[in-house]
Amino acid sequence: MSVESVRKQFLDRGWKDPVYELKESSATVTLAAQAIGVQPGEIAKTLSFKLKDKTILIVASGVAKIDNKKYKDFFGEKAKMLNLEEVERVTGHPVGGVCPFGLEQELDIYLDTSLRKFEKVYPAAGSKTAVLEITVDHLQEVTNGIWVDVCQDIHDLEG
Repeated sequence: MSVESVRKQFLDRGWKDPVYELKESSATVTLAAQAIGVQPGEIAKTLSFKLKDKTILIVASGVAKIDNKKYKDFFGEKAKMLNLEEVERVTGHPVGGVCPFGLEQELDIYLDTSLRKFEKVYPAAGSKTAVLEITVDHLQEVTNGIWVDVCQDIHDLEG
């Protein structure tokens, strides 16, 4: 059902179905990059965090890492990731397939500026073998994502 909810979000808005299934797992950045044939930086990983009053998603380049100081400066509290069970319950997607599309409930979505190095990125699409290709501009449009700078400065992101 998770992959279908991703497809539905696109189809309901009149866009074509962008999801494609891989023969091998894309559950990690490395596996996804190898399966698709792109650099790890082009993978758009989705991270789930708990704030005092809500859960948020941050989508970042596959090689980016959260900068705890930047995160705290922006959100006003320390970064606390959801555990495995919470991730699936809140997003409706299994770990390895978490994405900012077709969510179980409405969540605030933030797009880290590390994604801006790329024209297209490859997020998961609701399962460990489903992905999609999307321009960074379309990603922002589909998710209503808010641009943030909460990852470490990486001058030489792969890609």
